[in-house]
Amino acid sequence: MTKARGEKGRRGEELAAEFLLNLGYQVKVRNYRVPCGEVDIIAEDKGTIVFVEVKTRSSLGFGLPAEAVTPRKQRQIAKAALFFLGQNRAMSRPARFDVVSVVLAAGGPPRIELIKNAFDLTFEG
Repeated sequence: MTKARGEKGRRGEELAAEFLLNLGYQVKVRNYRVPCGEVDIIAEDKGTIVFVEVKTRSSLGFGLPAEAVTPRKQRQIAKAALFFLGQNRAMSRPARFDVVSVVLAAGGPPRIELIKNAFDLTFEG
């Protein structure tokens, strides 16, 4: 990953975390990494554990940011989420997967969009 790309990703994650806080989410963990996958943000929303994938783009030339959350990426996030739930004895808690899309267009304010329940816990495909 290039330095500029890494900085863009970090900026997007900062904006996403702030956005979620403003919506009433409680951000619990950032950049949760385990051997089987990673989760950008783990938060709580009204008693539900929310595993959030953040996708940041500088333009829409390559499509919407959320379109980059491929089935393979979804499986990696789901595996990391299961690891987190087991590690924290939270398997019986309600949980969901959200995606936050951030577009950092030059010369304008960032566009941030939340997709709740963006995908389900599945290992098919």
